[in-house]
Amino acid sequence: MFMTISTTGTPELPATDLGFLLHKHPDKAQTFSTSHGTAHVFYPEASPERCTAALLLEVDPVALVRRGKGKGRGGAPDAALAQYVNDRPYAASSLMSVAMTTVFKSALRGDCRALPGRVAAPLPLRIEIPALPARGGAELVRKLFGPLGWEHVGVEPVPLDERFPEWGDSRYVRLVLEGELRLSDALRQLYVLLPVLDDAKHYWVAPDEVDKLLRAGEGWLAAHPEHRLITSRYLSRRWGLTRQAEQALELVRLAESDDLDVESVDNAVDESTDTPERPVPLAQHRREAILSALHGAGASRVLDLGCGQGQLVQAMLKDVRFTEIVGVDVSMRALTIAARRLKLERMGERQSRRVELRQGALTYTDKGLRGYDAAVLSEVVEHLDLPRLPALEYAVFGAARPRTVLVTTPNVEYNVRWETLPAGHVRHGDHRFEWTRAEFREWAVTVADRHGYTVAFTPVGPDDPEVGPPTQMAVFTLAESDSASSDKRTSTHANTNEREKEAKAA
Repeated sequence: MFMTISTTGTPELPATDLGFLLHKHPDKAQTFSTSHGTAHVFYPEASPERCTAALLLEVDPVALVRRGKGKGRGGAPDAALAQYVNDRPYAASSLMSVAMTTVFKSALRGDCRALPGRVAAPLPLRIEIPALPARGGAELVRKLFGPLGWEHVGVEPVPLDERFPEWGDSRYVRLVLEGELRLSDALRQLYVLLPVLDDAKHYWVAPDEVDKLLRAGEGWLAAHPEHRLITSRYLSRRWGLTRQAEQALELVRLAESDDLDVESVDNAVDESTDTPERPVPLAQHRREAILSALHGAGASRVLDLGCGQGQLVQAMLKDVRFTEIVGVDVSMRALTIAARRLKLERMGERQSRRVELRQGALTYTDKGLRGYDAAVLSEVVEHLDLPRLPALEYAVFGAARPRTVLVTTPNVEYNVRWETLPAGHVRHGDHRFEWTRAEFREWAVTVADRHGYTVAFTPVGPDDPEVGPPTQMAVFTLAESDSASSDKRTSTHANTNEREKEAKAA
């Protein structure tokens, strides 16, 4: 099996940077053992203008037979011929995908400490696979790779026998992909789609294949028009696993559509504006305002109450000033998406110590939430029925009592500025209410007085002189007399949490 990856460069950004991104030196030919043979990586050309890395997989037919799935349920379609000459040692398939995870493991993850800027940026890529099985023909190949950002998807059918053109084409094609993509994205696409096109795997498909598919398909699979075919074939048509994968992808789509639904309203602008630049999303304004307020409060241990899909948790993880971050949400679906967004399974030990996701209802008290520097309720209160607000109020301000509480909520007065939002409609279908500025201030001042906090108000987003900002934020600060007792509880609970973590680690 053979595959080449080529890129071009300039004196400032030489093409030989491909060696850093693949973690394979262009001046060396390297060999790696795989479960079914030997993989070789070498560079047919390596200059600042153009660099090509080649992956050659020599398959051991004996090892293939011994380690194959064998006959019976779940066996490969050509298992009966596995001990004879067939296409397995020659045409790119799941064998090549497994070899890629062995040889290009860091590149698949998008890791490159030497050139972090290059690994995060698109490259001019040309990928060629001279022999690729394609059950479904050239049209299916185009359907699978076409929506993924490639400028050119070249598919050339391989004839059964060039001497007898009347015999027609075989099920093999020569594939050439050209375009500007991140190298990690291109490799993850190939990792998934090679066995999908072959419509077979050389090993038994276990439940952990679902997680492999979701990790490799992050960012592109959920929105792919052929996602059902991809999941079915990748999981060898095992109905239970396919259903599990589709349910997970549906959660991703729901999360993305929810974000887009909010953003489409939040980002609405007057069409008469002269600026050609895309406006900053309101969600970004919110996160920046929250992070700024947390920094101003000197908070290092923070609760994200109603964390949803983990966008704010992800932003806080990038700031070393936040030493402990706890995301709480009642929805296990949302927490599952958040865990995948944060890549908790692949997170390093030091980083994983800083973050925790837990399920919990915000209308019930939880002793584990006491003693934190700050708590954030970002776009949460409007999702509760008004009669449930006192329970939330007591659980956060009365029981947990963090030093600082940040509450953001939509300003309903601003809704008239969005032509796409029908009159009288709230911004999201799940909103139970949306407050005016006066209503929000009245609620916030009452809560602060009742529980010993002071409160200040901050606009989030463009502050319209007539209707105010699109989002309003209240910053609650625990009064000094109550803060001293809170400090004592914080110290006690911090020590308790540390002992709990040490016990779990032991």
